[in-house]
Amino acid sequence: MIDAMLRRRRAGMFLLLLLVIPLAATRLSAAEWRQFRGPNGQAISSDTNIPTEWSDEKNVKWKLKMPGKGFSSPLVVGDKVLVTCYSGDTRNLKRHLVCVDRRSGKVAWSKVVPSKVAERSGPRFGTSHGFASHTPVSDGENIYVLFGNTGVLAFDMQGKQLWQQSVGSENASMFGSAASPILYKDRLIVTAAAESESVRAFDKKTGKELWKTEASSLSRCYSTPLVAKNAAGKDELLLSVPNEIWSLNLDTGKLNWFAETKVDLNACPSLISQDAVVYAIGGRGGGRAAVRLGGKGDVTKTNVIWSTRGGSYVSSPVLHKGHLYWFTDRGIAMCVDAKTGKEVARKRLGGSFYASAVLIDGKLYAVSRRDGTYVLEATPELTEVAHNRLSDKSEFSASPAVSDGQLILRSDKFLYCIEK
Repeated sequence: MIDAMLRRRRAGMFLLLLLVIPLAATRLSAAEWRQFRGPNGQAISSDTNIPTEWSDEKNVKWKLKMPGKGFSSPLVVGDKVLVTCYSGDTRNLKRHLVCVDRRSGKVAWSKVVPSKVAERSGPRFGTSHGFASHTPVSDGENIYVLFGNTGVLAFDMQGKQLWQQSVGSENASMFGSAASPILYKDRLIVTAAAESESVRAFDKKTGKELWKTEASSLSRCYSTPLVAKNAAGKDELLLSVPNEIWSLNLDTGKLNWFAETKVDLNACPSLISQDAVVYAIGGRGGGRAAVRLGGKGDVTKTNVIWSTRGGSYVSSPVLHKGHLYWFTDRGIAMCVDAKTGKEVARKRLGGSFYASAVLIDGKLYAVSRRDGTYVLEATPELTEVAHNRLSDKSEFSASPAVSDGQLILRSDKFLYCIEK
């Protein structure tokens, strides 16, 4: 009888494991932050255990000195944090890909990639972001980086270089290069705007170029592209460029449609999409628009839901419960009705914001360049929950990563893990 009871107990435990193991694997995958602005590029985390307050003495699990500067955001893939930076100047420029153990904060491996082709220095006011502004992207097996005129490189998770491809070296933009690559199925999509005024797709395994689309207006595009479904359920590749939103065919790179917007001069913020509608903000003068996906050719008259003045210069928006939220380079938090485009509220915080906010557990985490991180309720009241400062006086312009109770921040000098 005892043996029978033990057998039944073991069988029950085995069935429980069969249920728990897939759930744990799903939770791990969902918790990873594998691209710029996290899962689907929407800057929304399902984590509920991120601290709202921290300082040098409170809730900092570890702090790591970086080998160089950078505006690129960190990634979290499994037990690894991945981040890029650069050292030197245009004459002896080096890019670094650093892999950090997220538990200990120690460097697991680091790769140095010397510049192959000279980069344009540009005006100080326009190229202060330097030469590591592109956030890498990972499929969990490999890591893909854009290093400007040096090209696109693929590494495995142990740091072995797999392939390298040039995307041009025209130095087409006076403000340098910034758009981050994304993955779609078996291909890597790269906006090589400054390098060659082009968008390209590569086979992610071999590095073979699959298609290339060129246009002169891409030279002022610093926006990371987005893949979203239209009302018919078909995926579209979306880009924000000065004065327009484009939809490209993911298989060929050919233009599906375009719509005019008031995002003028420089298109920096990333697009976001929900329910077959894409939202764009940005431009030097500031502009914002909402456009329904689908169609052919010029869809300005048929698909533009609203388009008006006022937007962010650099940071990207977050969409939550019918409202768009973003933070400006002049230190203002904005709230806009997503259906109408009308301003609902604004709040002056101070400082300046280049990093894009992240939505965590109903709160907006917004990292300012030199005035700490603000935590606000994601409601039109924009109630301040906390204002966190570290003693690090270097610039914080990278958007944070979020995973399994950890908020990963990077400055021009250090990488931080914030954890309760």
